[in-house]
Amino acid sequence: MESFRTEIENPIVQKEIIDLEKKIHLFRGGKIDDERFRSLRLARGIYGQRQEGVQMIRIKLPFGKVTSEQLVRITKVSDEYSTGRLHITTRQDIQIHYVSLDRTPELWANLAKDDVTLREACGNTVRNITASELAGVDVNEPFDVSPYAHALFQYLLRNPICQEMGRKFKISFSSSDEDTALSYLHDLGFIPKVVDGVRGFKIMLGGGLGSQPAHAELLSEFVPANQIIPTAEGVIRIFDRYGERAKRMKARLKFLIKEIGRDTFMDLVEQEKKAIAFETYEIDTTAFEAPIPETLLPVPAVTIEDTKGYEAWKKSNVIAQKQEGYYAIGIKVLLGDFYTDKARLLADLIKNYAANELRFSLRQNIVIRHVKEENLPFFYQELAKLGFVNLGYNSTADITACPGTDTCNLGIASSTGIAEELEKVLNAEYPQYSNNHEIEIKISGCMNACGQHNMSAIGFQGMSINSGKLVAPALQVLLGGGKLGNGAGRFADKVIKIPSRRGPDALRTILNDFDANANGEKFLNYYDLKGEKYFYEILKPFADVTNLTEADFVDWGNADNYVKAVGVGECAGVVIDLVATLLLEAKDKLTFAQESFDENKWSDAIYHAYAGFVNGAKALLLSEDEKTNNHAGIVDLFDTVFVATSKIELPTTFKELVYQINKVEPSEAFAKQYIQEGIAFFDTIEKYRAKDLANA
Repeated sequence: MESFRTEIENPIVQKEIIDLEKKIHLFRGGKIDDERFRSLRLARGIYGQRQEGVQMIRIKLPFGKVTSEQLVRITKVSDEYSTGRLHITTRQDIQIHYVSLDRTPELWANLAKDDVTLREACGNTVRNITASELAGVDVNEPFDVSPYAHALFQYLLRNPICQEMGRKFKISFSSSDEDTALSYLHDLGFIPKVVDGVRGFKIMLGGGLGSQPAHAELLSEFVPANQIIPTAEGVIRIFDRYGERAKRMKARLKFLIKEIGRDTFMDLVEQEKKAIAFETYEIDTTAFEAPIPETLLPVPAVTIEDTKGYEAWKKSNVIAQKQEGYYAIGIKVLLGDFYTDKARLLADLIKNYAANELRFSLRQNIVIRHVKEENLPFFYQELAKLGFVNLGYNSTADITACPGTDTCNLGIASSTGIAEELEKVLNAEYPQYSNNHEIEIKISGCMNACGQHNMSAIGFQGMSINSGKLVAPALQVLLGGGKLGNGAGRFADKVIKIPSRRGPDALRTILNDFDANANGEKFLNYYDLKGEKYFYEILKPFADVTNLTEADFVDWGNADNYVKAVGVGECAGVVIDLVATLLLEAKDKLTFAQESFDENKWSDAIYHAYAGFVNGAKALLLSEDEKTNNHAGIVDLFDTVFVATSKIELPTTFKELVYQINKVEPSEAFAKQYIQEGIAFFDTIEKYRAKDLANA
């Protein structure tokens, strides 16, 4: 194993991978609690599958950008450690499956050779920062948001403020007011604006999907670009401190804002400003402003024989860029799944004949950029050889679906199976919808909405339905969701639940009714005109469970009768309630604080020390069987239980001691003092704990 570790050039990444390897060894030896280890591996992109003994690996690709070299590296890793299948997610990541846990450090080391990371792809962290796949080439964009998304990714990666939050945190950057990155359903959503010649962003706050979707609130109509990083840091710090930690289903930012209100939340963010190392943070955009390079090789001239197919492809899948004479090509990828053999050929294509870059999209597709108009015939020919010219990119016929029961622990019914079947229906019976970009169809295998079903014009959610003593796979049909633009959107209504096998007929009924009666109205307007009850009535015959056949008990894509089997989800980390573990973590945080101090990272050092205070306090509170649900509550409760009762003596209240973090500006002197106070506090609680155990 030594060779793969010594080949890593980045010493920070090398340290992380060695640490992961050690933690796996300790876990295998029974020296790390299973739940604590789960939290650790999730933050490193290693996610349990529905199948025992193997892992899903999520590869973090900020705003979906990948070079040919990175794509080739990913294919090599997939072939070596996985099955050769690459899955594009709705957050522009790549997932590979059936990976042995023991091989994950070596896998990560191989990815790192081309600057690809697993870090913070899962767990209670800032997940992959997404952006419109056309960012940088969008004809409607005021400026390219890519460098800003990249800068925020770099700033937050490994940042102590967001390593162990109560729940995951999602950020998006849209390229224009069209809001294709869906700001309204993100914890932080950025929409580019130019005011008086100054670049900046409209920022949306606290949106989310899941079982209880919430529309984001307006944080600000305009924040200058050099203030978005300190603004984001302030929001994340307050979420980390006040966000719920005991009740996982209530732990997202949207619930905190609902509980205390947007204005109170923003007051706390304002109070936190002193703790942030800078008021402005300039973002260097030059790396994204270079001229489009010429192709590495001359592009061969080709003659298109199927001119009808070529013209249909151009109309459906080719997009004019803002750079005159250049075009982007959308590749419709069924279910977001493609394979390494084709991926390698695609990598060669973009390296030799385009600009050596592609982007994965939120709708699980691929976008090639910077293709000259005269080279489109060549690309059509080459992509056709790969099966990458199917019509309907970003159309109704381009269905989004999560993996569902294929690999996910939380899947209730098959999302991929029904998605394939619905695409067959659309292609065979409704070819006109391959150019309809208004109606989106999205499918999730459970209520957690990884397939974004509850923000779609037509959505399906995997469920089950009882028929006597038998259980059949089912779909909840949702209608009327969609993005409205500039930070606004709407969530779909839950209309009716039907057996899964009747999903295709339900879709036929919805589209036939729309085609016959809409009279040119847009789908959402037509839905509002008719109302939820109207659609319930026309779909009601499909909900009858008194006439189920044998086939209704077999889910799409399966041969055997349906069995409802839901495991433990790992969409976020877990709550760790072991006193000893928390004390060890508190000590680790103080070690990290000293390391950051030695690297002259005063703000990071202070936050690590803060985490040490909180973890140590939580450990003692748990030893007294006191309930805690967020950092702020831990601070208050520690004073009540230990300081006010004189069980533990401190020079001040614990609150005053800890909250120096947002009263004093980060500096070398304060960082040194705060770490020393953290070490002294840890010594105090460790002695108390030892005495408590001795008297037990």
